[in-house]
Amino acid sequence: MFAFGSSMNFLGHIYLAGNDESLIIGNFIADFVKGKAYRKYPKDIQHGIQMHRQIDHFTDNHASFLKSNRRLFTKYRHYAGVITDIFFDHYLAKNWGEYHHTPLNEFAAQFYSLVYENYDDLPERVQYMFYYMRTHNWLYNYQYLDGISRTLQGLSRRTAFDSGMERAIEDLRQDYSWHEGNFKTFFRDIKSEFRPVTSQS
Repeated sequence: MFAFGSSMNFLGHIYLAGNDESLIIGNFIADFVKGKAYRKYPKDIQHGIQMHRQIDHFTDNHASFLKSNRRLFTKYRHYAGVITDIFFDHYLAKNWGEYHHTPLNEFAAQFYSLVYENYDDLPERVQYMFYYMRTHNWLYNYQYLDGISRTLQGLSRRTAFDSGMERAIEDLRQDYSWHEGNFKTFFRDIKSEFRPVTSQS
């Protein structure tokens, strides 16, 4: 089984990497590359890993992310941040046309092709995860509540303790507009900070 890192907002990281393939790969694998191990990768991929860490730092300290995180913390404790990441990727996927000129199904297919081309250079745990990611088309299905529910169920099965993460879909449904408002404020700010080159604005 693969372990998940501190962030699960794959779509957000890939989006913010723009059209630079090395940045995309680095952003994608970063949670599975610990400490200074990133130095074994080519410079351009190192930059993607470092960018991922900068995005995580920005996210973890943004007021809107923290608001959603606090709403979930009582029930889910240290898993609240992972759940908020997933919620925010849902809103990005759902509103994709507002942020990117390429339809989400095409964007996801292009990403899967890029990762497959670089498959042998991926960490082993990323290779394992990528099989499920592509098979179940996570990036595209994030836009649907059923897709988010399956993601939360899968993550819950991989936690060492009873995280209850599978129940977070009900929190999403209950506070849907509230979390979406937090996402939109957050994403406006992070786009301004990192300025992805493939976005519409």
